Amino acid sequence: MSDAPFRPFESAFPRDAALKQLQEATDGADDGELFVERRRSESLAFDDGRLVNASYDAAEGFGLRAVRGEVAGYAHSTELSMSALRRASETARLAVGDGGGTLADAPLPTNRRLYTDDDPISGVSFPVKVDTLREIDAFARDLDPRVVQVSAMLGASLQEVEILRPDGVQVRDVRPMTRLNVSVIVESNGRRETGSAGGGGRIGLDGLIDPQDWQAKAREALRIALVNLEAVPAPAGVMEVVLGPGWPGILLHEAIGHGLEGDFNRKGTSAFAGLMGQQVAAKGVTVLDDGTIPDRRGSITVDDEGTPSRKNVLIEDGILVGFMQDRQNARLMGVEPTGNGRRESYAHKPMPRMTNTYMMGGDADPADLVAEMKDGIYAVGFGGGQVDITNGKFVFSCTEAYRVIDGKVGAPVKGATLIGDGATSLKHIRALGNDMALDPGMGNCGKDGQWVPVGVGQPTVLMDGLTVGGSAAG
Repeated sequence: MSDAPFRPFESAFPRDAALKQLQEATDGADDGELFVERRRSESLAFDDGRLVNASYDAAEGFGLRAVRGEVAGYAHSTELSMSALRRASETARLAVGDGGGTLADAPLPTNRRLYTDDDPISGVSFPVKVDTLREIDAFARDLDPRVVQVSAMLGASLQEVEILRPDGVQVRDVRPMTRLNVSVIVESNGRRETGSAGGGGRIGLDGLIDPQDWQAKAREALRIALVNLEAVPAPAGVMEVVLGPGWPGILLHEAIGHGLEGDFNRKGTSAFAGLMGQQVAAKGVTVLDDGTIPDRRGSITVDDEGTPSRKNVLIEDGILVGFMQDRQNARLMGVEPTGNGRRESYAHKPMPRMTNTYMMGGDADPADLVAEMKDGIYAVGFGGGQVDITNGKFVFSCTEAYRVIDGKVGAPVKGATLIGDGATSLKHIRALGNDMALDPGMGNCGKDGQWVPVGVGQPTVLMDGLTVGGSAAG
């Protein structure tokens, strides 16, 4: 695969011929598009003092979609040719049937650029990448004699997309992505614990391979591991919880964000279905999804249907005011698309997905929120979680948390899980800190088997009524 600029309508199939095939597939349809993609990615992993994996992947293909009502015909291929496009057109056409639809207007164009279009893979030589990982390994091991294992991963990718609509409107976007992650294992008196830190975004690798950046990540990974080395079993019971700023917004993303996606609400399967305009959170709580933040992991100049990304208010001062929409669900619900139509690749059809989802900050000093707690948990870091979209019930594991009694932060706790439901938890928020922060750039979101990069964020949050699952008596 060539590194030359991706121009499929010049090299793979003539634009006019491709447009004709698309128009035949969508004649009588409500919507549709031809999505053409080239993606290249590289990943290096350093573990146990040596380079254990170096991979490079390149893929390209197209997906053709025809939409009629609630039905979408979709066909995709790794072969960029007119013969493959004709076969795809015939397949997608089956969803249109006898037609009768009115083709929706094309998205308004944008000249906005939220990130560079430089290739991050070629921006730094392979030997420099390997040397950086080797330096991270040595640095982390020298930080503390209790470090027994270090793992470091460096990744970069470039996604190039062209979107052609039946009316001839053509949209192009080039999306870089980089990520650096450091994990350490420490051991003391026969006990081992792990800590990790990382981040990145739609930026080049230069900043991530800067020693000032990766040394901070290594120190943070070690700090978390050493905290967990001293952790005691977590208590169990219903108690107050303070969530830290930034990455703990992943709980907001999962427990609440998915329930605010248009398809779940159109079908009535979301816990928030039918609640538009009603109080769904405590006063002062404002939640947004914003795909327009420059260089962020979850940002997109345009979504995968060609709609420019937007800053969408979902909950305002506790009132539900909006959902995230792709074009199909927006049309069926009688509202505007919000720039949230996303897909994992050309092999997947778009659906409503989050970009950067976060809660706005309040005016409280974060230290005062912790001091206000009588008996609870201060949760700073989160790992995996599970959510039931239909009722908003969630279970999240904490990677860094502390017991708080009478406003004083005590020992770190191990094995804490937070259990609750999104709708109830929103109403139990008592106060918001003035320290709203976005995560460092490490989120991925899964939905219906598709994964896309996302961002999360929030201030320090004090809330009641969460069940803490642990192994010690409360």
